[in-house]
Amino acid sequence: MGAFRIDGVTALVTGGSSGIGAAAARQLAGAGATVFLAGRDATRLTELADRIGGTAIIGDLTEPAGAADLAERVLTEAGRVDVLVNNAGQGWAGPLTGMTEPEIARMVALNLTAPILLTRAVLPGMLARGRGHLGFVGSIAGRLGVREEAVYSGTKAGLSVFADSLRHETAGHGIVVTELVPAVVDTAFFVRRGRPYDRRSPRPVPAERASAALLTAMFAGRPEAYLPNWLRLPVAIRSTLPHTYRTLSRRWG
Repeated sequence: MGAFRIDGVTALVTGGSSGIGAAAARQLAGAGATVFLAGRDATRLTELADRIGGTAIIGDLTEPAGAADLAERVLTEAGRVDVLVNNAGQGWAGPLTGMTEPEIARMVALNLTAPILLTRAVLPGMLARGRGHLGFVGSIAGRLGVREEAVYSGTKAGLSVFADSLRHETAGHGIVVTELVPAVVDTAFFVRRGRPYDRRSPRPVPAERASAALLTAMFAGRPEAYLPNWLRLPVAIRSTLPHTYRTLSRRWG
């Protein structure tokens, strides 16, 4: 975040009990924001909220009314949301045929549907005030696709296109829409998805660095932030030379 000050701003961070979400909550609070942290881990969420002077909201965004309940709670208590960080998400590694229908439904609900619904809930106020920041934690998997992570990749691709479409829709209204496109972040994500990260490259980066990259890009008005920045190269190759990209991808995985 550097020297940014956002005193008086109300921020909502999903997935705020650990990883990128917890780091974002700490950094936003340190910059002067009033922070609402949403998540399912009541103990960790409450402890962090107490440390940063924020408000913990326990809930499950995979439930049908989860996003609506969260938005209503924050808007009722704070009256506004100036910054929304859509961070909550989950992964799953393995063949598509190994996923159950409920597992697929929960992943789509958390990774894609919930961010859409939360954005829809806070956007009217942002448009009325003529300013607002919407942040989305995407993934390189949503730009390139990853073997045996088809559903996860699909949800992140959908999130990326949603953010891009929303950016067009809100152009000229003072709304900044920013997507973080990371490769590997050092969090519990890989433990929870059922398969550890075993590649030598790219190297995992700390959650604090990932969060800082997203927030810095958001408050600088940038549409996206790649982490590391060289990820732009394979994305560009896939876009301009798809056959070459797929040949290389099959060879190197």
